[in-house]
Amino acid sequence: MAPSASIDIHAHYFPERFFTLVEEAGQPFGARIERGNPAGPIIDVKGFRTLPLEATYWDLDRRVKAMNRARVDVHALSLTAPMVYFADGPTGLRLAQAVNDAMDAAHTAYPDRFVGCATLPMQDPKLALQELERVKDLRGIRAIYLGTNVNGRDLSEPEYLPIFVRCEALRLPVLLHPFNVIGAARLGRFYLNNFLGNPFDTAVAAAHLVFGGVLDRCPKLEVCLPHAGGAMPYLMGRITHGQGVRPETKGVAKRPFERYLRRFTYDTITHSPRLLQFLIDLVGADRVMLGSDYCFDMGYTRPVDVVTKRLRLGRADQRRILGATAARLLRLG
Repeated sequence: MAPSASIDIHAHYFPERFFTLVEEAGQPFGARIERGNPAGPIIDVKGFRTLPLEATYWDLDRRVKAMNRARVDVHALSLTAPMVYFADGPTGLRLAQAVNDAMDAAHTAYPDRFVGCATLPMQDPKLALQELERVKDLRGIRAIYLGTNVNGRDLSEPEYLPIFVRCEALRLPVLLHPFNVIGAARLGRFYLNNFLGNPFDTAVAAAHLVFGGVLDRCPKLEVCLPHAGGAMPYLMGRITHGQGVRPETKGVAKRPFERYLRRFTYDTITHSPRLLQFLIDLVGADRVMLGSDYCFDMGYTRPVDVVTKRLRLGRADQRRILGATAARLLRLG
């Protein structure tokens, strides 16, 4: 892989085997695939419906052509909502294995274009650890992908700590994605569940990882926050102040909250060059990585251009954001 490769760390993938397995095993859990839409299949889980998923979500040949048009060299493939948490543990494990094996196969077919971020059946932590042990030996798997919560349970819950400890030991970075967002009852109109719910839920997850002691217990664990950290970087001052005056936060984190900002990495998806520049100035260019949210309408169609044409960056910082940091974390090259 070229040292200057552009690496998109926020690129979603729905392999065909995932669709067929949902069709085979999803009914007891309220999950089905709606195939009739000409724009592509829709995943429906108890009324949560994805957008129609067009062919580049799973057709690798089409995807590579789209990547070439966008000047993106590598996709770090990841599943997204509804994840695999809707089912029981054994079914979730089957779904996760299907997705992870498909990601590994994508890497085998295109070793210079795809790596995978494995999904885990987090609704059953023992099975999640089992799948983590399996995927560590798959050449195409270079990271772990988790929702910002697991069916409403926060990532700081004790049953998840062994998973983070093992990820740290295996040098597998953890990438998060909003899921089952907070405040859904008030966010149903105007697509606010995405506009506001997604970044708020990322901030909640980050705060739990800090105040819940996960980052202190796992000092070398790498955690990437999507959508440029969601709301968290922009609330850093408020949270740090609160930590100093509120008794609820006493003794639950070793350092002031703002000191944990560089424990996270972040993607570039802000839709505002001014805010992205603010984030880079806040945490450093070495903690920000290229992302597109491929290929949802809330993402970037030309993510490289955002970095090279719309920011005040020198070439060294551009290289860090476009691929150097991701290459280090994903152990590429």
